[in-house]
Amino acid sequence: MTITIDTHSGFCFGVTSAISKAEEELGKGPLYCLGDIVHNSEEVARLEQAGLQTIDHTQLGQLTSGRVLLRAHGEPPSTYQTANQQSLEIIDATCPVVKKLQERIRATYRNHPQAQVLIYGKVGHAEVVGLQGQTDDTALVIEGEKDLDKIDYTRELYLFSQTTMSIADFQHMVECIRMRALGRFEYHDTICRNVANRVEQLRQFARQQDYVLFVGGQKSSNAKVLFSCCVEANEHTIFISSPSDITPDILPAGVNRVGICGATSTPLWLMESVAQSLRATGL
Repeated sequence: MTITIDTHSGFCFGVTSAISKAEEELGKGPLYCLGDIVHNSEEVARLEQAGLQTIDHTQLGQLTSGRVLLRAHGEPPSTYQTANQQSLEIIDATCPVVKKLQERIRATYRNHPQAQVLIYGKVGHAEVVGLQGQTDDTALVIEGEKDLDKIDYTRELYLFSQTTMSIADFQHMVECIRMRALGRFEYHDTICRNVANRVEQLRQFARQQDYVLFVGGQKSSNAKVLFSCCVEANEHTIFISSPSDITPDILPAGVNRVGICGATSTPLWLMESVAQSLRATGL
C-alpha cells in the first residue's frame, strides 16, 4: 500500500506565523493564549505541554499581569481595551489578511454611518466576532439564504466575507443580495486565496487515491469545508482527528493508494503521525 501526504495541506501562513510566535515567546517565559491557538486539539496539547496556557475572555478580565498572545483569528477592539485596563502585555499574532480585513470594515463603518455592514461568515466564529467588533457589533452576519430577510434593503449595503469561506458560495450570496438591493450595494471579496486555492488542489489529490484520510480538528470550520470537498471528489474519504483513530479495520483489504490530507489548522507532524500509525497496522 502506498501512503501519500498531500503537500498542499497543513497550516496556512497565518497559523504558521502564530505558532512560530508562540514558540518564540514561550522561550522568554510564561505565556497565555486567548482561546485555542488553532482549532486542532493535538497541536493545542503540544503547545500546552511546552507551557502555553489557554484562557477565555472571562479569565482575561481577571488577570492582573502577564503576557497574552492573540491568535491568528483576530480580536475585537474590546479585547485590547480589557488588556490595557488589566496592564497586560499583548503579543498580537493576528493573521495579516485578517488584520487588513478588520481595518477595511472599520473604515467602512466609520465613513458610512447610515449604511448596513454585512459579513458573510459563521455566527460566533472567532474571526467573525473580531470583525463585528470593528462595527461596535452592529454588522449583520449572513450565513446563508436563510438570513437574507434580515437585511434592510433600503439602506446602503456593504458586504465582506470571513476569510475562509467558499468563493462560489460568496458569489452566490452577492447575486442574491444584488437582486433585492434598492440602493447602493458594494461587495468586497475578502476570502484568503491561500485557503481558497486549496479546494481544487485537494479535489485533485483526492481523485488520485483509493481512500483518503482527512485529518482535522472537530472545532475547525475550515476542516468541515475541506472535508466536504474531499468527499465530493472521492466518496471513500474518512475524517479523523488523531493517530489514535487509526484501527486495523479502518480500511478494507486490497487498498493500494491511501492519501492523507488536512485542514489549514492541521499540522504536518500530525499527518505524518497518522501515516506512521497506518503503516504500523500492517495493512
